[in-house]
Amino acid sequence: MRLNRFLAAAGVSSRRGADELIAAGRVMVNGTPCTDFHFQPAATDHVKVDGKLVQQQRQIYLVLNKPPGFVCTRRDPHATDTIYHLLPPKYSCLHYVGRLDAQSEGLLLLTNDGEFAQRLTHPRFKIEKEYEVILDRPPTPDLPEQLVRGVMLDGKRARAVQARQISPVKLRIVLEQGITRQIRRMLECFGFRAKRLVRTRIGNLRLGDLPRGHWRMLSARESDLLHPAPSKRGITHVSAG
Repeated sequence: MRLNRFLAAAGVSSRRGADELIAAGRVMVNGTPCTDFHFQPAATDHVKVDGKLVQQQRQIYLVLNKPPGFVCTRRDPHATDTIYHLLPPKYSCLHYVGRLDAQSEGLLLLTNDGEFAQRLTHPRFKIEKEYEVILDRPPTPDLPEQLVRGVMLDGKRARAVQARQISPVKLRIVLEQGITRQIRRMLECFGFRAKRLVRTRIGNLRLGDLPRGHWRMLSARESDLLHPAPSKRGITHVSAG
């Protein structure tokens, strides 16, 4: 992690603000001013800003089974129920990874690790998200193929990686994209409506039997599957909910 990201992750400033601190010579590494923007502090390095030791922020990875009716937002004067109402106040600083619209439900990750969040949401990493969708009526035989072929939404081709029928009115759909309300809008293009939409998987992580409205921390094994790295200092792994 570069020095500016290290400072931003520790809550010292924004990444741009960290660049300004580094350029001004206000950042010391092991007692020496560091103006190298590419420097990556190791676990044994002592980083100080204006003489104060900077402690790396403890990284938290939390999974929530979001119920319908809760909004993915932190501050909205018009939202009476947000996902943060389902969490202890100490986790109000966490960022959600890949929003679900108000009526959608299922697997939602929250974290204070910006790099982890970007890896799971940026299209170039092609992280799969799996959904189970109950339709308002039985699908036509060619609907799964149409979803894989895709439609134009917001000026780009929106398509499913996989789609198959698993019951008379239920589809399992896998996406790698993150277009707003993508599945609902794609279905509407073919004359169908999603009565219920549940995200059941992100990458190798499955929702499992976590009750609706409950949360827990990722286990060490789950973190490794989602976020392989040689070191994850300070990651919190506890069970709660």
